[in-house]
Amino acid sequence: MKILVCVAWPYSDGPLHLGHIYGAYLPADIFARYHRMVGNRVIMVSGSDEHGTPITFAAEREGVSPAEISERYHRINVQIFEKLGISFDNYSRTSSINHKEVVKEFFLKLYNKGYIYEGEMVSPYCPTCGRFLPDRYVEGTCPYCGYEHARGDQCDNCGRTLDPQELINPKCRICGSTPEFRKTKHLFFSLSKFEEPLKKWISEKDYWKENVKKFSYNFISSGLKDRAITRDIEWGVEVPVPGYEGKRIYVWFEAVIGYLSATIEYSKKIGKEDLWKEFWLDENTRHYYFIGKDNIPFHTIIWPAMLIAHGDLVLPYDVPANEYLKLEGGKFSKSSGHGIFMPQILERFDPDIVRFYSALNLPELHDSDFSWGDFYSKVNTELIDKFGNFVNRVLRFTKTKYGRIPPLYDLDDDDFQALNKIRETGENMARLIENVELKKALREWLSLVYFGNQYFDRSAPWDVCKVDDRKCSTKLHISLMILKALAIYGAPYIPFTSQRIWRMLGNSDDITNYRWIDAISPLEQFHLPEPEILFKKLNYIKFENMQKLDMRVARILEVKDHPNADRLYLLNVSIGDERRTLVAGLKSYYKPEELEGRYVIILYNLEPAEIRGQVSQGMLLAADDGERVSLLEPTEKVEGKRVRIGDFQPEGVKIIKHKEFAKIKFEVARVESVGEKITLKGSRDYVLDEKLDDEMRGKEVILLFEGDSPFILRTDNGVIITDKEIKPGAGIR
Repeated sequence: MKILVCVAWPYSDGPLHLGHIYGAYLPADIFARYHRMVGNRVIMVSGSDEHGTPITFAAEREGVSPAEISERYHRINVQIFEKLGISFDNYSRTSSINHKEVVKEFFLKLYNKGYIYEGEMVSPYCPTCGRFLPDRYVEGTCPYCGYEHARGDQCDNCGRTLDPQELINPKCRICGSTPEFRKTKHLFFSLSKFEEPLKKWISEKDYWKENVKKFSYNFISSGLKDRAITRDIEWGVEVPVPGYEGKRIYVWFEAVIGYLSATIEYSKKIGKEDLWKEFWLDENTRHYYFIGKDNIPFHTIIWPAMLIAHGDLVLPYDVPANEYLKLEGGKFSKSSGHGIFMPQILERFDPDIVRFYSALNLPELHDSDFSWGDFYSKVNTELIDKFGNFVNRVLRFTKTKYGRIPPLYDLDDDDFQALNKIRETGENMARLIENVELKKALREWLSLVYFGNQYFDRSAPWDVCKVDDRKCSTKLHISLMILKALAIYGAPYIPFTSQRIWRMLGNSDDITNYRWIDAISPLEQFHLPEPEILFKKLNYIKFENMQKLDMRVARILEVKDHPNADRLYLLNVSIGDERRTLVAGLKSYYKPEELEGRYVIILYNLEPAEIRGQVSQGMLLAADDGERVSLLEPTEKVEGKRVRIGDFQPEGVKIIKHKEFAKIKFEVARVESVGEKITLKGSRDYVLDEKLDDEMRGKEVILLFEGDSPFILRTDNGVIITDKEIKPGAGIR
């Protein structure tokens, strides 16, 4: 069977977070790896969506080109996928020449068939910025669910696609002004013509997830409207029609064509230029689209309509969209910085630990919640205590007793039960993975882990070997067969660990060369290498102090003298889309011109306080050694970025009073050396198991203490430092 695994294209406007991995990338990888192991022909494709307005918006905020933003995060996200073991056959990008050519060809085919026509639409125009605004540059309240941060194209809360005119109280995300709505000429896709064909097509998908099918039906029942497929912007794929040189093809239209363009690109890369036709022109090929639920209408309605209009290409077989992952009850969001970002979690944890817990917690039918307590508990209990311990016990005893895989002799009922358990586990997992019930399939794998421990305990080879060597040999061989099966069945989920076990069983090749059915066969009598511990037990820290703090990057826009105090300033600061006024006692240390335009760190959740008749909405953070004061500043200068420690970022933070903040211990420490561990000089010497770049040597970073343990304050891609030298050991106020 030929299977095309299509995975959502992430915007290259920031690093991927754990919600992305749960929603699309890990499920797709598990599914693709399994199908390769059962012998199906698989191509898995995705790529960076570089033309979305999130990229242009991020570029304008940072004052750089969209290409620079896109290149930066494309590179970062490729590294994330490689480190996590996401096995794309081709991970492409929408800026490629190949993609642009395929998009234009697709566009012209629909245009020439009459499915694309010229018309007028009313678009948001910002009089302050002096330009038409792409839909994502407009934010307001969703008219359907009341969510206050809906975008002009879609509400992330209820999933409805929107038009900027539908928003209640729309605002320009750049300057905060209310946009005007003016007529402008655009090209439209005749989506309304496909309402009935889509209804019939969806009605036949009785194997789809109920939430996907219901969402799609509800979307169509409200009536399909023709959609503009061009926009007033300079970044994107050019419109191949005269008169539209100043516009670009709308990203929602061109990005989904990326599944096709990436397959064509892959065919060219491997020197089989017509291979893509086998996967796109053969109706027996199955196309699976792994996405988050906010992308459902684009993959069950709009993209299928485009494919029907095209006329030659295979429609989706299944769209197993996942629900949302929430962090301590709040939705993950790249744009708002709410979430656990992959560079940080992969810096601290083995990728298979991340994959295992993520697969165990997938939001397949309803939203799931991530909590650090549950993460540590499940990993320590299920993966390390149960699985890791079983692997170590069996291999170490066998290595000590025989030094090789011992022969298989006569089997008793318990041995036959073990072989049946291996076979049944493989069959059950296969059925569940093929139905894209990946979480249940992992539970089947864990049941084999539990059985293996019980079988080994019942067999008691440490006693049997004293009286019956043949029986001991058989019991250990069966135990090793369970271990082999766990490695093969576990390969789609924990590929790095499965390969390590494969080598510890004496194999010198790659486990992916083997088939699913090979799990049931006896082992060759290889000599066994010295077993190694798979995972170390995780040490859980609750981060109680950090959970109280919401610290963010802000930029000082304006500095004024406090009207009622000689030593105080009034600061107007920007925190992304929000403005606040702070009262700061910096007049003795900084001149206004030294502050304006500076990026600083503020305590965002400090209780507002009236200071000499002026309300301060937060607090500017600075180091103070008793003689000098030094502002805290981020090396990553992006407004609104949240401050974190390690991989922990506080969520659901409550308002904190100043006296409670004053009890939390901070300290300035100078970086003395970097490497596998870093050494710092504060009130005493510290050695931390963290990483810093060489350029941080000699800089002063900020430590926050959880009990007696210090942690460096960071942002996603940066560190918090002092803006000028101050005595190590200084506190923060």
